[in-house]
Amino acid sequence: MSINMTLAHAVTVLALLLIPTAVNAATPSELRVGALKVLEPIPEKMPGSENDTPARVKLGRDLFFEKKLSANNTQSCNSCHAVDHNRGGVDNEPTSPGAFGKRGGRNSPTVLNAGFHVAQFWDGRAKTLEDQAKGPVLNPGEMGMPSEAAVVEKLKAEKKYVGAFKKAFPGESDPVTYDNFAKAVGSFERTLRTNDRFDDFLKGDDKALTAAELKGLDTFLSIGCTTCHTGPLLGGNDYKKLGILNAYENTADKGRIEVTKEDYDEFVFKVPSLRNIALTAPYFHDGSQKTLEQTVQKMAWLQLGKKLSAEETSDLTAFLRALSDKKRSVVAAK
Repeated sequence: MSINMTLAHAVTVLALLLIPTAVNAATPSELRVGALKVLEPIPEKMPGSENDTPARVKLGRDLFFEKKLSANNTQSCNSCHAVDHNRGGVDNEPTSPGAFGKRGGRNSPTVLNAGFHVAQFWDGRAKTLEDQAKGPVLNPGEMGMPSEAAVVEKLKAEKKYVGAFKKAFPGESDPVTYDNFAKAVGSFERTLRTNDRFDDFLKGDDKALTAAELKGLDTFLSIGCTTCHTGPLLGGNDYKKLGILNAYENTADKGRIEVTKEDYDEFVFKVPSLRNIALTAPYFHDGSQKTLEQTVQKMAWLQLGKKLSAEETSDLTAFLRALSDKKRSVVAAK
């Protein structure tokens, strides 16, 4: 074990020991004060949106749903990151099947609010939405296109895309490029910002959450969840080892160490955002947890060394379901 890993884990464990055992918020207003110390409303705009013109967003949306971007015309970005019909930006599969049926090694993360994340993919190997968009199209196990040139050739064969690229990237002599494909998809994905009742609560609405959800928020703040889940997305902004206090049984996936080659990143993954979490089952990087209840119990044990009671589990999941986008919350209620 490296010195860096030892120090990182020691700091995390110390933080857990210093967490108060109760928030003791007598009113919603007092609970809000405690929440705002570590959590925030979702910002109005995602970073990089200053260049997202309507023409570029429209092109990006069309490309996001375009199955011709896969080798056999069966797979689109939306196949694994479904945003239509009130979906949660995922396919709700443990791992996703590619164009030729082979399943990937990790659960597909939600694309909702992805532009706010510190980086993309579970291991953070793509720094931007544009970097992420380029990967699956050329991955032989996913969309299976053989090269960037082959993608561009397909796009140029469609008159509607030739015209759409010209509108989205005016002034460029040859706008149909792989880079511009990724820029357009990124522009569309930056529109996938959600809004939920917890945002309303943080902004001052004392009646935005039910009594059960407020109790769950109290539990969330008091037992240590905010050691990892902080900021506007309640996650997505940092990397943590899965299994801080109790080891996770799946040791096949080594996590972020495959990207950084640093010993202290073994079994380290990007902390998932909890926004819209009720829409995105199954859970964990390997899709091993089927329900929200199973997931909070497992995480409490792995990360906090705590066995949740039935009441704590119920309280926490009530709060987490309040983090679903208002327009998509019909799915979370099922």
